Amino acid sequence: MPREADIPWAELRAAAQDASRMAYAPYSNFSVGAAGLVDDGRIVSGCNVENASYGLTLCAECGMVSDLHRSGGGRLVAVAVTDPEGNLLAPCGRCRQLLHEAGVPDCAVNEHTTVSELLPGAFDLPAPREMPGVSERRGAGG
Repeated sequence: MPREADIPWAELRAAAQDASRMAYAPYSNFSVGAAGLVDDGRIVSGCNVENASYGLTLCAECGMVSDLHRSGGGRLVAVAVTDPEGNLLAPCGRCRQLLHEAGVPDCAVNEHTTVSELLPGAFDLPAPREMPGVSERRGAGG
């Protein structure tokens, strides 16, 4: 895991800004991009995708965490969130919890804070357990 001084903040902000330009935001006209440094050195990104039923809108951080898992998993070390002009944006409450679960304990956000500082008292549930009998059923074609 890189030291704070080794986090490529300019590269993360540029990746977030690039991602924001791909956002689908016809209702709010508020495009957002997020980029994260993974503990193995990869950079993952995502953009917001709105939906007419507002509650189903996906934040940029959701897309970024999906890209994290799609590209091999790992833990987020640092995250930048911007608009198309490169202005830093704060993650919403839902995304703060998402970053808490996808990141290392002191995942840095926008160079000046951490997820822990943004979301004190985050939900911290035990890892999901396999339901009894599920693994046996999966072997039978499911």
